[in-house]
Amino acid sequence: MKDIRSYPIPVPFLEEQTEIVRRVEELFAYACTIEQKAAAALERVNNLTQSILAKAFRGELTADWRAANPELISGDNSAEALLAKIQAEREALKKQSKKQAAARKKA
Repeated sequence: MKDIRSYPIPVPFLEEQTEIVRRVEELFAYACTIEQKAAAALERVNNLTQSILAKAFRGELTADWRAANPELISGDNSAEALLAKIQAEREALKKQSKKQAAARKKA
């Protein structure tokens, strides 16, 4: 302990410490705002997806609707892409549950 106490530990001035804390708190608040906006956007996307699926099952997605909204039925939103996403999520859940089961066995 005596040797360790003899080493100088540089500490910033109080003003600098205060500024560091202020900036960190500002960044945390900004991150919180971004997280809230992302959650709201995800909720809107999920609602849109549910709405589109409901219309599809009711037979309301006519050729006119598909022609007017190609971005909603192609690319990342195509049936193939959505199916691949669902399958990937299921695989991830399976892997996660296997890891949890293995961790419980070790404990």
